[in-house]
Amino acid sequence: MKKYAPFLLLFILIIFPLVIQNSYYQHLMILVLMWVVIGSGWNMIAGYTGQVSFGDAAFFGTGAYTAGLIASKLGLSAWWGMAFGGFTAMAVAFPFGWICFRLRGAYFALASLALNEICRHIATIWEDLTEGMVGILIMPSFLSKIPYYYIALALAVMSVLMVQIVMNSKWGYYFLSIREDQDAAESLGINTHHYKMISLNIAAFLTGMAGSLFMNYMGFIDPEVVFSLHDISIMAILVGIVGGVGTIYGPVVGAFVMVAVHEFFRTGFFGFFKGLAALTGSEHLTVAAKYIGQAHVLGFGILVVVVILVLPNGIVGDWGKIIRKVIPMKTKGVTT
Repeated sequence: MKKYAPFLLLFILIIFPLVIQNSYYQHLMILVLMWVVIGSGWNMIAGYTGQVSFGDAAFFGTGAYTAGLIASKLGLSAWWGMAFGGFTAMAVAFPFGWICFRLRGAYFALASLALNEICRHIATIWEDLTEGMVGILIMPSFLSKIPYYYIALALAVMSVLMVQIVMNSKWGYYFLSIREDQDAAESLGINTHHYKMISLNIAAFLTGMAGSLFMNYMGFIDPEVVFSLHDISIMAILVGIVGGVGTIYGPVVGAFVMVAVHEFFRTGFFGFFKGLAALTGSEHLTVAAKYIGQAHVLGFGILVVVVILVLPNGIVGDWGKIIRKVIPMKTKGVTT
């Protein structure tokens, strides 16, 4: 059954917009698929290569601005951003990695954090190019969400397959050796700087593609939206940690969970508190609903603490442990 689970999930995702016509749920699924792409990219550099990065927002924003600038400055379709967004993100990742991969551990993580801020400030200050805080607005290509959904699904499937193919290749073994012991890998003749660069550029490409999709789908970006540390970079890390770091399908599961948790808090427990406040007329419940809607970061924190304590390898990484807890195994008459 485990062997066929990915194909079953893919079949469900293909028929989803045909069965579920509600645009709200279609919107949530588009966001889930977008986070599968971003999470897969982060998982490549951090989960498999062991280089924890906070730089996803820089690559995501670069891809988004590529699509936006192609439309606003060149007068072409923003969908050309899907062709070039990944490569412009790689153009940002290459010099950054070339310089900063001489750093390790927390120092590299801090450098990637600085990259986010540099990109955000450039997008804010360079108003002649990016329109600054005014942002870039484009007209949507489709009125229906279904075309966006299938484009996002194709991108998500491509991302998962790319990670799987890479990790089954010689590159994948080099990435794992760097993650486990960089010094030992170098002693065996592996050019760790070179292969970390490859891993980073794959991650940047996928994240930049997701940014281009976001621009086309949402139709508006500004520096605070696409270069956001907590909404992009931290969310990417949480998708990987919750789903399972260093697993192929961890980002898929993590994306579903994190989008659900975000929406759970944003809507005040799916409208429960707002509805109860309207029913009772209580001002206290109205205030509570307002603050709960802004408490998704708190929810993320609680979820991560629970996952680290109970499922340190994430949902996919500890799936066998979950099954054993839910369905106790009986061997030779002894219940375990």
